[in-house]
Amino acid sequence: MTVEQVQDALAKGAVTSEALTQAFLDRIKQIDPRYNSIVFLNPDALADARASDQRHSAGKAIGPLDGVPVVVKETLDMVGFPTTAGWTLLHSKTGGIDLMPATDSPVVARMKAAGAVILGKTNVPSLSHTGSHANDSWAGPTFNSVNRELLPGGSSAGTATAVGASLAVLGLAEETGGSIQNPASAQGLPSVKPTFALVPNVGVVPLSSNRDVVGPIAHCVRDVALALDVLAGYTAEDPKTIASVGHRPKGGYTSRLSRDALSGKRIGLYGLGWRSLPLSDEATQLYRRAQDELKQLGAVLVEDPFKDSGFAALRQPTPPLPEFDARGMESVPYDLDQYLRRLGPDAALKSFPELAEATKAQNPFAKGGVLEYMPSLPDFNACLADPTRPPRLTDFVAAREAYLEIFNEVMDREKLDALIFPQMRSELAPIFGSEPIRETTVCEINIAGLPGATVPAGYYASGSPFCLIVVGRLWSEADLLAYAYAYEQATRHRRAPVLD
Repeated sequence: MTVEQVQDALAKGAVTSEALTQAFLDRIKQIDPRYNSIVFLNPDALADARASDQRHSAGKAIGPLDGVPVVVKETLDMVGFPTTAGWTLLHSKTGGIDLMPATDSPVVARMKAAGAVILGKTNVPSLSHTGSHANDSWAGPTFNSVNRELLPGGSSAGTATAVGASLAVLGLAEETGGSIQNPASAQGLPSVKPTFALVPNVGVVPLSSNRDVVGPIAHCVRDVALALDVLAGYTAEDPKTIASVGHRPKGGYTSRLSRDALSGKRIGLYGLGWRSLPLSDEATQLYRRAQDELKQLGAVLVEDPFKDSGFAALRQPTPPLPEFDARGMESVPYDLDQYLRRLGPDAALKSFPELAEATKAQNPFAKGGVLEYMPSLPDFNACLADPTRPPRLTDFVAAREAYLEIFNEVMDREKLDALIFPQMRSELAPIFGSEPIRETTVCEINIAGLPGATVPAGYYASGSPFCLIVVGRLWSEADLLAYAYAYEQATRHRRAPVLD
């Protein structure tokens, strides 16, 4: 179900938000035990739906998502719920300590102000440490709605599965290193990873205050755009969002959606100049088909525009990780300290030293811990020694600057409107295997702060979803969503999964 369908049904009186919310809750009860996407149900969901119905019947101002049932990622603070980050030591029912926020995160507050009915909060891996699954969450693994045997994507696994299985109309996800784009692509769903600082990220359990972004996953590109309208923009609670002023499109993120949006646009293609890792044979075949579809829509395709640019050489995997570049994440002790201080005076833990003491039985930064790679990063140990002071992040800033310099230079030289790549280099691996998701854009656009929008583009012979990601300049979300929309409307590749 889409936002437009919900809005139309509510406006015509064909259904009430209360009845629709009850139907979703019944569906969750019936289906989610097999998928484990939602870890906390909202006991106020029906009351919130009734309030929406009263606004409709009284002719009061209706929010852009009024009465629409949604879910939010568990790491986003929401009053009345513990924020556990998937960690057993941060949940009282698994022997840990509950962190109860005194205020909603700005993104949750904006969803409520838009009239959305929040059904519940969705599963994540422990400390959101992986972009592939949620297998080590205190709540247990989340399964892929397309195929339970495949990786669901992470860390926003629960949000993607809840949306993919139609347990909600749309959901909020959050990304530091692939956690929006990976689960969306793994389950054949549209999404947007916004430009850094377009959407506030305070009140969200951090991995990097300089990389973290919040964005929506939905059933169609239009719903992604509608949700981004609600989420984007300045708030004094998160001063860096002042950078977004002047960059939001007039008329909103749906204003450029058009079936003709790709006509005449110059589109850069994936190649070894971007990243020195090739696509699998079947991914190459699917990408060729997508290129033919883009040409039919009037796009002008440019082969490997980053060749000989030096872009691929900027990537530096963080030991012992074979592919993931974690630069910028060394600020996590400071970021967690700031996050805990925001929880309020009654929080069970109020600083990073208190958190470290309470969770020393599972030190995530020690060998074997979920974040054991952090000590390899410059400035991490200094930040850990004094988490009240922000680290210098010299290497990260230099990396962001270098990425943006080459990226903008190539876009200018080749007169590119966007890049359209396969989001993954190969099909999904089994959920309980050792292989991660093999993506194409995670480190590059997370460090650079660039936006990317996913769009379904078919399936492998095995049934594993194949998605494209549309990447562009800073603040170019309206254009990227327009290109994704034109492709989506012309191809209609996504099909609803057959649920187990």
